[in-house]
Parts: sequence; structure tokens; C-alpha cells
Amino acid sequence: MAEKTFKAEFDGYWREPNIEGIPNESGVYCVYECTYKKDTRTVSLHKLIYIGEAGEVRDRIKNHEQWDDWKKHVREGNQLCFTFGYVESEYRNRVEAALIFKHKPPENSEYKYSFPFDKTTIILSGTTALLSTHFTVERTD
Repeated sequence: MAEKTFKAEFDGYWREPNIEGIPNESGVYCVYECTYKKDTRTVSLHKLIYIGEAGEVRDRIKNHEQWDDWKKHVREGNQLCFTFGYVESEYRNRVEAALIFKHKPPENSEYKYSFPFDKTTIILSGTTALLSTHFTVERTD
């Protein structure tokens, strides 16, 4: 594998009751704690909880085994929110690993302290609150 740059445009935010709107495509996703502001129909993000990847993101989120763990980070009156970034299947794991290594979400364990890929630059656009939008990580092992 060689040095590579990846671009991903994130879309969202889908609140927990609206996860059917999340694309069921290949990509990476972020799980946040948020407050929904009904009067403006917007959300305020408070905490990045988890980063994942899947071939069918909506189905993966709906059936994820860590829902209970995610919920432990949600304070009363708040809820889970999700974003989605399309990434080609063959690169999903590498992009996910770079995002986890950079941001260290509390519910991720793999890739938090090691990055097993060649030098990787990530450029994000779209709904990227609480995420670094341009960064580079290098192999740690």
C-alpha cells in the first residue's frame, strides 16, 4: 500500500428516530450525542461517541451491537445523531482507521492508538462538526 489521500463528503445529521434516512451505501459514519432544537429543526452536537464503517451503513447502524454503549453517553433530553460519508468499499477500513486514530472516540477500541496503514491524508467536507477536516496520519507499527 502506498501513501494516499481520501476525500469524503459527510451528510447528515440524522437523529435516532430518523435513521431510515441514512444512505444504505458503502461508507463511514459517526455517532454523536446531540440536542434537537425543535423550533429551528436543527441539532447541536456535544460529543463524538463512535466511528464505524460498513458496506450498507443504514443497516449496520440499525443492527449495531453497541447501541447500549452509545446510549450511555447520552444525557437526559438529548439523543443520538449520525452522519454518513461515502467511501469506496476497498478503502473504508483505512479511512475509518484514520478517523478513529485522529479523533479517539470513547466507544472505539481498534485503531485508537495504532495506525497500520501507510501515510494517509483525509480531507472532509459537508457536515463535519467535531471532526478535523484536513489531517494526515502515518503508520505506527
